[in-house]
Amino acid sequence: MTKDAALAQFEGALSAATTSDQAYAALSDLWKSVVGAKLFTVMTVDMETELAQRPYTNDPVNYPTSGTKQITRNSWFSVVHERHECFVANSIEEIAEVFPDYELINSLGCQSVVNLPIVIGGTLAATVNVLHEEGYYTEERVQRAKDMLKLPSMAALCVAQRLS
Repeated sequence: MTKDAALAQFEGALSAATTSDQAYAALSDLWKSVVGAKLFTVMTVDMETELAQRPYTNDPVNYPTSGTKQITRNSWFSVVHERHECFVANSIEEIAEVFPDYELINSLGCQSVVNLPIVIGGTLAATVNVLHEEGYYTEERVQRAKDMLKLPSMAALCVAQRLS
């Protein structure tokens, strides 16, 4: 599918969404088409309570949407929360350095990750988290995500929050 066709399909699906899950599913489909993803989740952030919550997942068995988790201030936090940059890891060893659930991630056949920060009003509102096989998120794929998927990710978050 071409870039324009993928964006047109996303726009149609997002504008037709009547639930937050549909808005996030449109974004998940776009990411899979443009960059690729085995596991796709969205985490919203509340820095007042220092809690993150998963409003969407394409794997509800292993990564359910219920509950919250405490935000951990580590090197990942510095990259994503403070600098608002993508975090990229292309091996399970790199993932293990910052994610305590690395064994589950590995068991799902995922050994690479991109976390794209969604910033609204100068503040981190959410992260889009995509995982794939080892070494998958090359510099070219990460750049494509930054160039093509930041604005659609922001749009999907805003639509999903309005619909929820």
